[in-house]
Amino acid sequence: MMRIARRAALVAALVTPLAAGAQERTTDRAGAADFNWSGSVAKGAWVKVHNVNGSVLVEPGTGDRVEISATKRARRGNPEDVRIELVRGGAGDGDVIVCALWSESSTCSERGASGGRNRDDDDDDRGDVSVEFRVKLPAGVRVFAGTVNGRVRVEGASAEVEANTVNGSIEAASTSGPVRARSVNGSIDVRMSQLGTEGLDYSTVNGSMRVHLPATINADIELSTVNGSLESDFPLTLQGRMDQRNLRARLGTGGPRLSFRTVNGSVHLLRN
Repeated sequence: MMRIARRAALVAALVTPLAAGAQERTTDRAGAADFNWSGSVAKGAWVKVHNVNGSVLVEPGTGDRVEISATKRARRGNPEDVRIELVRGGAGDGDVIVCALWSESSTCSERGASGGRNRDDDDDDRGDVSVEFRVKLPAGVRVFAGTVNGRVRVEGASAEVEANTVNGSIEAASTSGPVRARSVNGSIDVRMSQLGTEGLDYSTVNGSMRVHLPATINADIELSTVNGSLESDFPLTLQGRMDQRNLRARLGTGGPRLSFRTVNGSVHLLRN
């Protein structure tokens, strides 16, 4: 009886962490050039993709299963030096977080790589390796798609979208839920059918911005550029003085604050 009791206690200790919602991690096998994962995700949960060198492409999936693939490429470096790690759990129950890791000591967290320097090493060619992520996203699942050097494209989403890059363009669309987007060196083109209730910020430095907004909209907006023009398909009620480079206005009866900022480029608000 004592041995049985001890064995039962050991089994309970092994399964309790997962029952309590502990994170489940999946890492590509040593030497893998590609990564593939598929799993069920509930509506309202997040899929978060963190890349550094390479693009992130999201397209509609079927059923309730998310499919994530990552392809590594290199001219001089070794693709095996870059790991792909996936975390199932995160801050929200059922979230999926996947990261490309360039540092041996890094791990994947909700904010991306953590626990190591996720940058090019001076003594190898890891920075030459790029990763292309492709995600098939089910209906109603929220998505974050982020990279540093590469473009981000999100097509056919039907929930909240957040898209970030530093050096690259952004194209993102959702039939339901707000779309957030930020770049530094790249254009932004977003389309959404719903704004939500919170304010939204869109910014880039070198690039133009085209934002397709719901046909009927109530919001307070700010538009800013240094070298470019400001255009709107919507009638605007100006707030403050007229300025061709900085504009504050009201759409409809006013509502959430929407900010659109660039330095070298134009801003165009279009009717969805």
